Amino acid sequence: MNDVVDRPLAGILLRLMSGILFTGMMVCVKLVSTQVPLGQTIFFRSAFALLPILVFMLWRREFPRVLVTRRPLGHLLRSGLGAAAMFASFAAVARLPVAEATLLAQLAPVFTAIGGVLLLSERFTLHRALAFALVLCGVAALVVPDLGAGQPAGRVLGYGLGILAALLTAGALVTVRRISRTESAASIAFYFVLVTTLAGLATLPLGWVAVSGTTLALLILAGLFGGAAHICMTLALRFTEVSRLAPFEYVALVWPVLADLLIFGLPLSSGFLVALPLVLGGAALAALEGHRVRRLLRR
Repeated sequence: MNDVVDRPLAGILLRLMSGILFTGMMVCVKLVSTQVPLGQTIFFRSAFALLPILVFMLWRREFPRVLVTRRPLGHLLRSGLGAAAMFASFAAVARLPVAEATLLAQLAPVFTAIGGVLLLSERFTLHRALAFALVLCGVAALVVPDLGAGQPAGRVLGYGLGILAALLTAGALVTVRRISRTESAASIAFYFVLVTTLAGLATLPLGWVAVSGTTLALLILAGLFGGAAHICMTLALRFTEVSRLAPFEYVALVWPVLADLLIFGLPLSSGFLVALPLVLGGAALAALEGHRVRRLLRR
């Protein structure tokens, strides 16, 4: 059953808003990355993301019935992969410009398409092959120039963590494909945020730090921005189709670029400028292919 409501302008505006909110979250995470342990950041980001998500579910009258699930192990697998992806992603943004970390996150749709072939017996189409080739070229353009002698090891590690985060996100999305046959988007989001909150809390014995009022505000904002970004994206996909939203992935990269230039004073690398159209082109192809498959299945 297709639950898309034909309101394309609303969907596009919500997609743009989700990009701004996501960038706000990443900026907050980067600003506290040198002061706050990773697990502590994950805890605050996830705990405070629960607030807008709960308000959203109450508004849609889905709470508390959303907590009823027929796939607890599926939720655990999806949430575990998502939590690991968040750890890797936040570790990457601590070492990379926000724009580069965000660009690497765009690898997830392509990895998801490949995962669908390997794990869900989906066809390896020309769309998917071309998407994978574009992404490989984009990653090479971004990473290879920094592999030479004299480049900071932290930056190279950041690339590895960003690619790992995209792989883990793809695994989570493949799991979502499996459990979404019986589970609602709201329940999937709720249990994911709950598990990541507990995962962050589990790092407390490793040593959290006392934070200033400004740092605490940034941690809380990271959570509120993250939760609100998820809601905006969910509504965007409800109001219009993926094919209409795909071009706005390019616009969503404007905000991280501006953040690097205006907040962190980081120039754009030549590798990033070359990789940008390649990675986003591959991600758009993968997203459009996934939309085409779902449309054929509904016929």
